[in-house]
Amino acid sequence: GKSALESLAATCICVMNMKHRLGFLLQKSDSCDYGSSQGKKEKISSSQRVSQEEVRKWADSLENLIHHDRGLAAFRAFLKSEYSEENIEFWVSCEDYKKTKSPAKLSPKARKIYDEFISVQATKEVNLDSCTREKTSHNMLEPTLSCFDEAQRKIFTLMEKDSYRRFLKSSYYLDLVSPPAAGCGPENCKRSHTHTLDCNSNIISQCA
Repeated sequence: GKSALESLAATCICVMNMKHRLGFLLQKSDSCDYGSSQGKKEKISSSQRVSQEEVRKWADSLENLIHHDRGLAAFRAFLKSEYSEENIEFWVSCEDYKKTKSPAKLSPKARKIYDEFISVQATKEVNLDSCTREKTSHNMLEPTLSCFDEAQRKIFTLMEKDSYRRFLKSSYYLDLVSPPAAGCGPENCKRSHTHTLDCNSNIISQCA
């Protein structure tokens, strides 16, 4: 009686394992299109939401990189890892400021940017030379749409010469150029598919 129960329990476990494995296999099939190669390309690009051609353009200039939403997000994440995200935040704030349509909003917006990034007590102080800092401070008396232009240009140049070059060598960029094996690329899918089939074969042979 005992051996029959043990055999039944083993069979149940076996069937459950097979269900789990098959479920996992089906999920893999869904997430990675085994259809035409075109299907694969669409799946990959839709998950990344940016073409390889576009990603390669980001290596041409910092301007290309930060004028693309996905590029800006990747660069910002990289700067955050280096604890220097205030530079890109300042640049983005300046871009936003220049789009201000209401003259009444210029002064409060300018003051907010100045207090946050430029003043001596700034919480996210950016690295500006004293001359540019002084000039920007003077611009605060009568803020215009261009009052941060010079400071923004200086920070852009600083990022271009320094952090941008490191970004291009970092995994934040390189993983987008050629996604890591852990991603859902066709090759990796094939491996997962084969591996899962092997597992299922093993379970079936154990059950037999």
